[in-house]
Amino acid sequence: MTSQRKPGGDAGFTLIEALVALALTGLLLSALATLTAQWLPNWNRGFDRIQNNEQIAIAMQRIAADLSAAEYVSPSREQKKPLFNGSALAVTFVRTAFGPNADIGLDIVRIGETTDHGHLVTIRTHAPFAPFPPDAPPPEQIHTKDPVVLLRAPLRLSFAYAGADHIYRNDWHDQNVLPKTVMLTLREATSDRVLSVSTVTPVHVDAAAGKAGNASSNDAKERGQDDNKNSGKEESEAPNAPRQGGS
Repeated sequence: MTSQRKPGGDAGFTLIEALVALALTGLLLSALATLTAQWLPNWNRGFDRIQNNEQIAIAMQRIAADLSAAEYVSPSREQKKPLFNGSALAVTFVRTAFGPNADIGLDIVRIGETTDHGHLVTIRTHAPFAPFPPDAPPPEQIHTKDPVVLLRAPLRLSFAYAGADHIYRNDWHDQNVLPKTVMLTLREATSDRVLSVSTVTPVHVDAAAGKAGNASSNDAKERGQDDNKNSGKEESEAPNAPRQGGS
């Protein structure tokens, strides 16, 4: 005797059909999970690489902007040489104060390496500039504050300085002028592989303010002498000019 469905009965899945559907769904989800597990780490690594490159670019641009704003400022009236002390891993110089909370004036800026929890980092610190007393410490011992981390390990930044001869050297100490160009070299500490090299041209003057002031006064005197000559010449030529009115 065979069983037949009633014409008015509800159609549905049998238990075997439901188990097969669940098995296929499980296989599909397992395949998607495998693909996602292989693809997601690569996505994260690519995203982290892009983010790190952007942070490095911002840090290098900030360092370049600071060095480009270096000014010819003597530490005191007794010392006529500019306050600029550069080594292979650090540089100290004077620039116009810059920042949201900065006051009007000059800042002593130091960019160089230090240790943070046992790791090397490149930081930027600054301090307000004021004329140095005679017994002031050397520039590398100036106490600066407000550290800002620019680069972290394994990245290391080195500096090279060139004067008018365009020959780069690893230090710039006790010079009468500021360097013409500063080369920034970014390396990976583990492999010593060069990642980026850029050249910065500092904006500066080649003479101290006193010399520049004397030059300006001399120029003014020369302009005054020229004006006197021109005025005397005009007066001498005035009698020969035709007169207006009268006979």
